Amino acid sequence: MKVERFVVGILSTNCYLVINEETKETVVIDPGASPSYLMSHIESEGLKVAAVLLTHGHFDHIMGLDGFLKEWDVPVYVHEDDKEIMTDPRMNQSATYTAGYTFDKARYLKDRQTLEHAGYVFEVIHTPGHTRGGCCYYVESEGVLFSGDTLFQESVGRADFANSNMSDLVHAVREKLFLLPEDTLVYPGHMGETKIGHEKKYNPYV
Repeated sequence: MKVERFVVGILSTNCYLVINEETKETVVIDPGASPSYLMSHIESEGLKVAAVLLTHGHFDHIMGLDGFLKEWDVPVYVHEDDKEIMTDPRMNQSATYTAGYTFDKARYLKDRQTLEHAGYVFEVIHTPGHTRGGCCYYVESEGVLFSGDTLFQESVGRADFANSNMSDLVHAVREKLFLLPEDTLVYPGHMGETKIGHEKKYNPYV
């Protein structure tokens, strides 16, 4: 597995390309925008987009969907508890920062559901708190976790939105993410990478 990070959009969101280097099949995680340099990179590398996985429904993680789907007709996944936020520009904050954006064609996931794309198995770990349907994607075979805005390097996601809850967020990190192997590499929705073991020792929020 090769993971490439692109910082996109007005809130500097991490968009990840999860690439099977043998087949070139690629899973896109959190396309907060679809800038030309990202799209050109996918094209020039001959990557074959197979699916889009969303960690949650905030605008800065979903506003690139139209650009990707225009080029690749692939399924888009999000946890079922974020169905409302995906279709409400006030709840997903797009009405605050932009003219508003919604998306109603996602396929909805449940906790512990697995998805197989690009030769990898992605396990859905529901981690409510930042949003009700916030989730992470764990690829056990590769020892990696895509944590969205649940867990950051020595921090956690905001919980001051109408559908956020800090108690739920901390509980999800402690009771779900911290049960993963300590050497699990964490790719968050903003800022740099970290590891589960590091966060168990040094994250002041949990």
